[in-house]
Parts: sequence; structure tokens; C-alpha cells
Amino acid sequence: MVAAAAEDIGEVLRSARRNVLLLAVAQALLGVVGPISFAVGGVAGHQLLGEDKSLATAPLTAYNVGMALGVILVATLSRLVGRRFAFMIGASIAALGGVMAAAALFRESFWFFASGLAVLGASNGFTQKLRFAAADASPSFFKAKAISWILGGGIVSAVLGPQIVILVGDYFAPVWFAGAFVALVPICLLAFLFFVPLRLPDHAASPAGHAPLPARPLGEIVGSQRFLTGMICGISAYALMTFMMTGAPVAMVVGCGLSSDLATLGIQWHVLAMFGPSFVTGWLISRFGAERIVGCGLILLMACAAIAHLGVALWNFWAALVLLGLGWNFGFIGATAIVAQSYRPHEADKVQAFHDIVLFSTVAGSSFASGKVLDAYGWDTLNSVVWPVAGICLFLLLLLKHADKRAAA
Repeated sequence: MVAAAAEDIGEVLRSARRNVLLLAVAQALLGVVGPISFAVGGVAGHQLLGEDKSLATAPLTAYNVGMALGVILVATLSRLVGRRFAFMIGASIAALGGVMAAAALFRESFWFFASGLAVLGASNGFTQKLRFAAADASPSFFKAKAISWILGGGIVSAVLGPQIVILVGDYFAPVWFAGAFVALVPICLLAFLFFVPLRLPDHAASPAGHAPLPARPLGEIVGSQRFLTGMICGISAYALMTFMMTGAPVAMVVGCGLSSDLATLGIQWHVLAMFGPSFVTGWLISRFGAERIVGCGLILLMACAAIAHLGVALWNFWAALVLLGLGWNFGFIGATAIVAQSYRPHEADKVQAFHDIVLFSTVAGSSFASGKVLDAYGWDTLNSVVWPVAGICLFLLLLLKHADKRAAA
């Protein structure tokens, strides 16, 4: 009997490893959509506009709006047709977005280009769910490793995406950057093939044991100090990261005359800094507490702004982008952990939906504001926004720690 149980566990583990490997490869391929879009979206938008350049980052705003819609779409499709088919649809959407963006550049159509990036953003909403699918398809003792494998795929795409821009972005010159979006099409279709052999559970099994406590009203949960602090800190970290990342390539290429390849490499290092620490961030949160890690992330964001404010040499931009990625990683993941402490498992769906709607709406607004601020006031003013926002979040964290000490007394 023991041998049979061990054999069953072994079979489950082999199936989980197979699924996670397929998902990790798909993550590495589909993950290039984000770095490519952010490396060239603002610069390409700037080139497509006339004299008024204030809407240069609007395509990236469309990307973030599309991502918010994609998160909703993948949840709906997962219920209707299952996760495997939902992910296959997501890969097809990514290929369609690549075609649209490339066609828009050939036609020199700004709003068509923004539409193409919106479709690419929607596909990224699907990609965001791959790590959850990997965890859900794994036994409890393998979940952390499964997520790590997916994050490893993200690191590959952080390098691969910018290199695609550098190597083939100008293939159709003088239609700049079209080559990068054309290259997305076969890459996304290749990712499609890795979803075909997947065997994923479409619904989480009901937990054994006693029935859960009745779900609390949404207003009660989101009105708690812990939820509000976590949500504000997480959304601030994400919005500040998007605000600076969106404007940085435009500031480097248009404002300072640096090459688009150097700007693209800056985005590469930034994305690596965003995902690279994820292998240890969870351990750091367990060791030191989510509040301290969020605080470290906010301080790193302030250091990013300070480096950017010192000058406009290449090292200023690159160092600031690396610190921006590290600050996002600690700030957003730590804040997500704080939010997760505010609700019970059976309350997760409605709380996460509320959180993500507010999150992506704010992020979309920050990417739009980035172009406006950069065009009207310049790079120095743009990066100065980080300090007051991060300062307010640090104050909220201190209030939360004080409330926790009072509750424990």
C-alpha cells in the first residue's frame, strides 16, 4: 500500500514537472512581448506623431489597458474552455498583436500602432497567469519550485526581447522597429505549440476539512488597514516603475541623443532586475517580514530617482533602471504578501479582482501621464515624482507596524 502511494506521488510529480517545463518554455517565449513593447513603444510613438509629442507614450498606456482586459479575458475563457485552450488563444492574440503593430509602423498610423500594443497587452494578461497554472498543477511540496521555474523563463525573455529589437528591429529600415514586431509572430506561434500537450487542472480541488467561515463583504475586507496599506504600496511601486520605465527610452533617445540600442539594453537590465531577485524575495519576506521588504523596495525606488536626478549620462539611466527594477520587485511582491494576509482563501477571487482592477487602471494612467510630464516638464520632473509617493507609502507602513504592535500588546 505504501509502495502504491509512493508510485502515485511519483506519477503526480512527473506530470507536474512536465507541465511546468512546458509552461516555463512558453513563458520564456511569450515573455518577450513586454520588453519589446516597452523598449520601442514610446520611441516609435514619438516618431509617428506630428509636432505635438505629448501622446508619445499613449501606445504603452494602451498596452497596460489591454493587459487589464486580458486578465479578465483569461479568467473567463479558463472557465469556459479550460486553461490549456485559454493559453493557446492568448498565444494567438500575441501573434495578432505583432502583426497589427508591424502593419501600423509600415502604414505610419499612430492609433493603429496603439491598437496593436493594446492587443499585445491583452496577450500579456494571459502570460501573467502561467505561474499560477504551474503552481495549481503541482503538489504542495513542489509549488515553490514550479513558480521558480516560471520565473526562470521570465529571465530568459528579459534578455531575449531586447536582443530581438537590437538584431532585427531595423530589418525593414527605414520602417524602424517593424522587424521586432514581425519577429514576435513566429515566436508566439511557437509558444502555442508548447501549450498543446499540457494537461492542467482547470479548477482547484475543494479543500478537505471543515467548511470555511462565511465570506465577509468586500467593503469590510478592502477597508481594513492591512489591505489598504498593501494595495497602496503595491500599486505605487508598480505605477512608479511604469511611470519611469515608460519615459526612460524616450528621454534617452529623443532627449539625450543616445542610440535606441543603448536604450533597449537599459530596458533589458531593468527587466532582469525586476525578475532576477524573485528567487530569493519570498525567502526574504519570510525571514524579515513583508513590511520591511516593501520598505527596502521603496527606498530603492527613491535611490533610483536620486541617480536619475544626478545627470543624463548613460550610466545614470542604466543604474536608475536597474534600481527601478529591484525596487519594483521588493515593493510589489512584498505588498502583494501584505494584501494576501488580509483575506481568507475563499475570499480571494473577489478581493484579487478588485485589487487588479484598481492596479491596472492606475498603471495605465501612469504610463499615459509619463509622456505628458516628460514632454511638458522634462526628465528631472518626471523622476522627482517618485520621492513624495514613496515617502507617503513609507509613512503608511510605519502606521501599520505601529498598529500591529498595539494589537499584539
